[in-house]
Amino acid sequence: MLSFARDLPNICSLAGLLCAVLGIYYAILGNFPVAIIGVLWAVLFDWADGIIARQITGRTDHHRSFGGQLDSLIDIVSFGVFPAVFLLSYGKFSPWFLPGAFLIVATSAIRLSYFNVFGLLDDKTYMGLALDNNVIILAFVFLFEGFINHKVFSIILYALLMVFLVFNLAPVRTPKFAGKWFYVLMVYTLVLTVIYGWIQWNRVVSIHGTLKLEIGNLTFMLLYC
Repeated sequence: MLSFARDLPNICSLAGLLCAVLGIYYAILGNFPVAIIGVLWAVLFDWADGIIARQITGRTDHHRSFGGQLDSLIDIVSFGVFPAVFLLSYGKFSPWFLPGAFLIVATSAIRLSYFNVFGLLDDKTYMGLALDNNVIILAFVFLFEGFINHKVFSIILYALLMVFLVFNLAPVRTPKFAGKWFYVLMVYTLVLTVIYGWIQWNRVVSIHGTLKLEIGNLTFMLLYC
């Protein structure tokens, strides 16, 4: 089994899984900027593994089949489990968010099962919106989170993810982004990594500054009591 895992495209897939797991971990902690960074890199690795696989000659049918199954299983973690956990965590694990989380994972399982059986409509066309587009759009929308009340944004986030599910299962033709779009995704990922990294840095500095102020106030009180 490990001989298949050592296959370069599969190593790339597993790197994407690591990013998704880190994203889930930080989403649970409520560190949403870092969680978004993690899932964006999961998308990038997901796109890269297919490109690498097509460039390698001499891969056996077993390697190709194994890689396809591995990629599909990782996709349900990256684009099913991650957004479900993200929604639950942002909703402070309220039971009202549980139906949405279930629908996200269920839709991901249904869509990926359909794709595994029927594949693409043609070389450049999907049936329904591909799951990776959900988190790509989510990463952009979440940039505005700091400008909107948390409760209001949680409703917006909930509604947005439910709209995605409709398009994921809708009988509509959507383009498969490939070729030069990989470089667009790479730039998009790098830019948003920098932006979310900057947001996270400012939060850390703000917390550190507040902590120093509180320690200073406490020290002053102890000295003059």
